[in-house]
Amino acid sequence: MSQLLEVKELSKSFTIHHLNKSMQAVRNIEFSLNEGQFIGIVGKSGSGKSTILKSIYRTYLPEKGSILYSSEKFGLVDLAQLSERDVYYLRKHEIGYVSQFLNVMPRTTARELVEQSVIEMGKSQEEARQAAIEALAHFELDPELWDSYPNTFSGGQKLRLNIACAIVKKPRLLLLDEPTASLDDASKLKVREMLERLKMDGTTLIGIFHDLEFMDGLCDKVYDLQGKKVI
Repeated sequence: MSQLLEVKELSKSFTIHHLNKSMQAVRNIEFSLNEGQFIGIVGKSGSGKSTILKSIYRTYLPEKGSILYSSEKFGLVDLAQLSERDVYYLRKHEIGYVSQFLNVMPRTTARELVEQSVIEMGKSQEEARQAAIEALAHFELDPELWDSYPNTFSGGQKLRLNIACAIVKKPRLLLLDEPTASLDDASKLKVREMLERLKMDGTTLIGIFHDLEFMDGLCDKVYDLQGKKVI
């Protein structure tokens, strides 16, 4: 099993302009994982868990350290140094991201959002149509909502749709930023089933979960942000 990702000495701080001060979000974070592994990140609120994921996804640009990723297209690259164009390609084809929040395009239905995720991968309209039906049905989103605009959805419905859009692409690396935050137990079970299926199919995952019971038996290892060590 080959290594897919290695985070080395990752550090990131933010400038609070109105206070004229700098706040350290994370410092010297180090962990690695192989293809097909699932690592969970734990730590108290405000400890920098999301900052790590956003640095890997390149929403944030780290100020120090490297994020070495074995890309199918580019080979071994440092995500912290990669061009915006290549980062965009990886987001489209190799690296997925799920947060608690859904960024919806105006006047785009739930079904269309999922279909667009599949079409981005180079699949046909018919393949996208079928994949969207399967994903929306799996997450038990009411069929009456499929052709509705998600800005009318509840928080839990938006979250299930967000996960469906990411999972349907079957990314090589999937980043999960508290994907079960506003879900009931039945919906959490659906998410867990899909994550287990993705992992079996070879997807590598990094996840932040406050629900430690959800992580149990799902993650191969856990990175403790306070102790800065892998358990």
